[in-house]
Amino acid sequence: MDRANEQDWLTVRIRLSCLLALHSTEVTGAVADGLAKFDEVRELVASISSPVSRAELHGVVDHNHGTLLMAVGRNDEATAYFDSSIAHKRDQLSRVADQAALMGPYIGTLATRAMACTRLGELGRARADLVEAIELAEKHDRGTDAADVRRTLGGLELRVGDVPAALRHYNESERGYQELGAEIPARLRIEQAQALLAAGLADEAGRHLDEVLPIMREQRSVNRDLSDVEQYRAAAALMNGDLELAKTLAASARRRMVRWGCQTCVANTTLIGFHAELREALATSEFPAGLPSRMLRAADAMPVPRLAEQAAVARMLAARLEIARRRLAKADELVARIPRPGKLTSIDYQLLRRLCRAELAVARGERGKALAEIRAGLAELDRVRDRMGAGLELVSGVAVHGRELAELAIRLVLADGNARKLFDWLERTRAQTYRYERLARVDDPELAERIAEVRGLEQAIHQAQHDGHPVAALRARHAERLREAHRLGWHSSRWGAPRPVVTASGVAGQLGDRVLVSFATSGGEVVAVVLGRGRCELVRLGPAGTAAENARMLHTDLDVLAPDNLPAALADTVRASARKRADLLDTQLLRPLAGLLGDGEVVVVPTGALYAVPWGVLPSLRGRPVAVAPSATAWLASAKVPVTGAADVVLVCGPNVPGALGEVGKLAVRFRTASVLDGDRATVASVLSELDGAALAHIAAHGSHEPENALFSRLEMTDGSLYAHEMTGLGRPPRQVVFAACDLALNRIRPGDEPLGFASVLLAGGSRTVLAPVCRVGDEAAASTMDDYHRTLAAGASPAAALAEAIAADPFRRPFVCLGAG
Repeated sequence: MDRANEQDWLTVRIRLSCLLALHSTEVTGAVADGLAKFDEVRELVASISSPVSRAELHGVVDHNHGTLLMAVGRNDEATAYFDSSIAHKRDQLSRVADQAALMGPYIGTLATRAMACTRLGELGRARADLVEAIELAEKHDRGTDAADVRRTLGGLELRVGDVPAALRHYNESERGYQELGAEIPARLRIEQAQALLAAGLADEAGRHLDEVLPIMREQRSVNRDLSDVEQYRAAAALMNGDLELAKTLAASARRRMVRWGCQTCVANTTLIGFHAELREALATSEFPAGLPSRMLRAADAMPVPRLAEQAAVARMLAARLEIARRRLAKADELVARIPRPGKLTSIDYQLLRRLCRAELAVARGERGKALAEIRAGLAELDRVRDRMGAGLELVSGVAVHGRELAELAIRLVLADGNARKLFDWLERTRAQTYRYERLARVDDPELAERIAEVRGLEQAIHQAQHDGHPVAALRARHAERLREAHRLGWHSSRWGAPRPVVTASGVAGQLGDRVLVSFATSGGEVVAVVLGRGRCELVRLGPAGTAAENARMLHTDLDVLAPDNLPAALADTVRASARKRADLLDTQLLRPLAGLLGDGEVVVVPTGALYAVPWGVLPSLRGRPVAVAPSATAWLASAKVPVTGAADVVLVCGPNVPGALGEVGKLAVRFRTASVLDGDRATVASVLSELDGAALAHIAAHGSHEPENALFSRLEMTDGSLYAHEMTGLGRPPRQVVFAACDLALNRIRPGDEPLGFASVLLAGGSRTVLAPVCRVGDEAAASTMDDYHRTLAAGASPAAALAEAIAADPFRRPFVCLGAG
């Protein structure tokens, strides 16, 4: 064999030996043998005569050596080999003219070293490697490498808890694959779901994975990825309280992962199953005798330090069961073994540890100690929430991680019967989104472009329907673009520093003649804290299920009653039913408070199903000014929005609202200097431009509440949908907004009793007051309500007082509420 052929054969032998060393170690687990083989291969590299080839092969060997060390958790040693690999690859690059062909392996080693550094907590170094890798990939037109590394960068941001940044990188990675016409990697879908779960967006994560799951089940070659999809779908089901689905999917994922031999994955799916079993046991008070033992056996079988956190979680779950069974000595022993969280420990671990310690303190009668643990846990959760700093859905979703802590706090304080303390804890645990200061406008050209595409597709669909053409493909593209806009909205920053949570004393001094009623539910019971007129009282109001059912039935009756030309007999029947439901709600929720409410304005902080109640329909509040707010903290923030300044009035008439032209025409006579936008002038851009800085915006347009993402609730303009997200981008949000023709006061109740909808987005964005119906309303009823409202408002009444007088004229067909300052 001549010298050239010998060198070629030696190069092939070196490469094959590296692969065999990795593969044999993975199969046999003999790490020492694998590392020894790399040392042997390194001696062969010294026999390579070409400096360029020698540098290349040293880079290959050191990269694979580091990869093996990283796989067994020896990340410190691994980074040293990655450092050496990168040095050799830089040497190789310096010796060749065409660097582009060699850039792939170099980028790969940078990305792999970044993963090792991330595991070591060297986050700055990891981020620098990934940023360099992305820059090189883009410079040398390596689009797939750029998309791959962006996904890794998303994983880094997710690990440190910056969910908005993680979602942004994942979205950029996804777009990179799409632009190349490449298939979206299953791992990217899985990691996006992980980020959504970290933000508490279990519904969104579940839908995201449900799109992938059927496809992957058909592709049997991706069994490992399918296991992960099932695992995270089980986690989403657990977060949503679907315990059966959580157990089923976790068991399926665990079986697959046992076959793959991944101990970490087996541990994680085992824990999901244990979580579901624990919740079932706590809900039914039936505690399987063998469950704590199974949890502890699983914990003892998890290798330390690699699975130390999972083992600790299993012991915490067992401790909670032992506390529930009143076996406190055993629980104390388990809680004492729980390691303190580290810098990168997940928020779920931190809060579960706090919950165990709090529940143990409660069992011992140490309520003060329990509340101190809860307070510390919620402070840890606040720090996570503050880092969300992006879409309202992310900020609100985080509350799911502290739900059990918050519920325990309310139960403890409620048992004490201290109204002021309960008020303060309710403020501490609810409606956290509305604490955040609004930032100045932040433009997001990509999101704006995506929303413009959605609007264009809406118009294309309408035109195709008009022309009798098929619309299935257009609808599919519209759904895809809207989904992309939703995801962009999760990380488009709009919110700043948190305001302090108010206390009973702080609110009392701002109420004046008003009385504030803060409703809450705990243990299946509705309670109210009534604050004002020098008093703070706690009143128990009976079963929460009864109140929720009557609220639901009232809402249904009012929807049926809405049409303008309902047959008289049907209208009388439905009105009688609505009156009955209103009386039942009034009897349960308000009459017990009669001696506390006085006769002035009432500020209502609802809970759960009560957010859908049109309070002016209830007899005790008929004709009285009522302001509705998601929390006392949110009410006070709205009340502090200045009422002086611009006096501009904007009147908007959207398409296909029969009574709107006459309604807006009357208002144009009353407000002679108003800007009137109707017909072709009622475009999204024109409306947004006129709303910026307005004192009063009256909008008579159809709209839709979007339960999946409040920022994408919408109003219909001449050229398409105007989204709530676009309203939050206004430099100076309108001080008062009136929605005359749609049920945009509706909310989706998020974790932490957090209401989100179009109207509440405006309040969070800086508007002082928003008026809207919570049910359907007929065109004639809406027009007459608005005529009465604006006449009284022009006479000097407050928005809440003017609306109360307008509603009282025909309460069951005028289901409007005044949100915000009142």
